[in-house]
Formats: sequence, structure tokens, C-alpha cells
Amino acid sequence: MKKWNRNGKKGFTLVELIVVLVILAILAALLIPALTGYINKAKEKQITAETRQVVMASQTLVDEYFAEQVSGSFAGGTIDSGTNLGTVKLTDIAGLAEVKAANIDNVKVGTNGVISDVVYIRDGKKCTYKKTATDEAGTYTITDAP
Repeated sequence: MKKWNRNGKKGFTLVELIVVLVILAILAALLIPALTGYINKAKEKQITAETRQVVMASQTLVDEYFAEQVSGSFAGGTIDSGTNLGTVKLTDIAGLAEVKAANIDNVKVGTNGVISDVVYIRDGKKCTYKKTATDEAGTYTITDAP
């Protein structure tokens, strides 16, 4: 068995441990804001992707309904939790888009059968899709939900 030598160093001193902890705290303070920025960007991309799914599902269902119209006239309108557009229901859109129906605020359809506006809310963020006559793809805007 070895005897511990008083002059021989075994382990760390309290000052060395405190210095290491301070360095780790400084590194954590630098990294946490960067990581939260990445998390917010990822959430924004996710809500945009889900809104895009809702737009595509809505357009698919409206196109099917529009094709079934014998007269060819289409009034357009808004699809929300209380209103259907013919046979197109909010729950059908949510099912096809694989999102929760409660997250879809409303879907507006123009008289030409094209989806013009979609409002999708999730995790305190609101993503609004708007399509204009000059913008083929439409624009997605993310804001904080009220």
C-alpha cells in the first residue's frame, strides 16, 4: 500500500475546480442564445411546411369539388370551423394534410377555385398564406399568434 505524500499532488484544488466551472458557464452563456435561434428557425420552418400541406390539401379537395360542379359556376368562400364549402370540410382538409383541424383557422377560396388565403396557428405562431394574381406560388408570413 502506498502512503500519500504530502508534497505530491493528488487531485484538483478548489481554485482549479472553480476556474473550470467558470469557463464552462461562459461557454454555456455563449452557446444557449445560438441554440435558441436555431430552435426558433426550425419551428418556423415546420409551421411553414405544415401550412404548405394545408394549402395543397385544400386545393386538392376544392379541385375535386369544383370538377363535380355541373354548371361550372363557383361562388368561392371561406372554410372554417363553422362553415363548409360544398362538400369540402375543415376536418377533411386536416385529415388529408395530416395536421390537427383545430390548428387551421380558415381557408379562403376564390371564385376561380384557387386557394387565396390560409391561416394556420400552432405553438403560439401564426402562418398566413396569401396568393395574388401576380404571385404564382404565394407568400408565407409568420407572426406571433394573438
